[in-house]
Order: sequence, then C-alpha cells, then structure tokens
Amino acid sequence: MAIAVGDRLPSVTFRVMTPDGPAARTTDDIFKGRKVVLFAVPGAFTPTCHKNHLPGFLAKADEIKARGIDAIAVTAANDVFVMDAWSKSSGAEGVIEFLADGNGDFAKAVGLAFDGSGFGLGTRSQRYSMVVEDGVVTQLNVEDAPGKADVSGAAHLLAQL
Repeated sequence: MAIAVGDRLPSVTFRVMTPDGPAARTTDDIFKGRKVVLFAVPGAFTPTCHKNHLPGFLAKADEIKARGIDAIAVTAANDVFVMDAWSKSSGAEGVIEFLADGNGDFAKAVGLAFDGSGFGLGTRSQRYSMVVEDGVVTQLNVEDAPGKADVSGAAHLLAQL
C-alpha cells in the first residue's frame, strides 16, 4: 500500500555524496525536525526528469523555501555517483539535496516503486512530490504516468504551500 498524507516515513538509508565520498543518511537524518519538499523521479538524466521535473524545482527553489520549507530533496533509484553527476550537471548542487535510492528501498518502503525491467530499468520510483514535516507526510502528489510531471511538479506543489 502506498504511503498517504498523515503517515510517517519509514526508516530507510539513502546514499549521498559528501566531500569525503559517499555517505549513508537515514530518513531521520534528512527529515527529523525539518520541513522538506521531496520529489521522486524514475531516473536521473531521463528526459522528463532531466528536462522538466528537476528544472522546475530548481527554478522555484527560492519561492518554495520562502514558504517555510527548510530543504528541497530529490530521490531516484540511481546510485550515488549518478545522482552526484546529475546534481553537478544540472546546476542544482547546493540547492537541492540528491538522495540516492540505488536499490529502490525507499521507493518500495513507501509503496511507490514500479517495475521498469521491461525497459531495462529494473525497480524504479514512481514520479511524485510530497511535503514532509518532521518525518510525517503532509502533502502528496503522485503522477498517473511516469512521463508526466504535472501534479508532482514544482508549480503545482508551490500552489499548495
């Protein structure tokens, strides 16, 4: 069953890139005591994710944070090295936190994984955005198709804040 508004995020470990190399960060490390916008994409560098979804959050980052958001984070079922390269190539490094969910553990734990093996992608995350306050989901927007970034996009989420 998919996570819903009012649910607490499950305890999962992401990988993030630090100046000292890859490091583990738990959901508590990221969300405890903070109000965070989290959006998920099926894959870094994939067309909709790279040309539409991420750029929208990057362009609206200041407006989103001005509404009381402490951080904006993106997750994908990609390894930490791919997520780090994506942060740098997109210009989002230091603006958006990139959370690698390489095995899709978080996507599975929140019930928002899908099987992309028919396209050679393995387990991936559905596309969504959410607002998380101190580990609890207060807003959730899940797309009905992986190629869309409408209800999960930055403009839609900003209007909800």
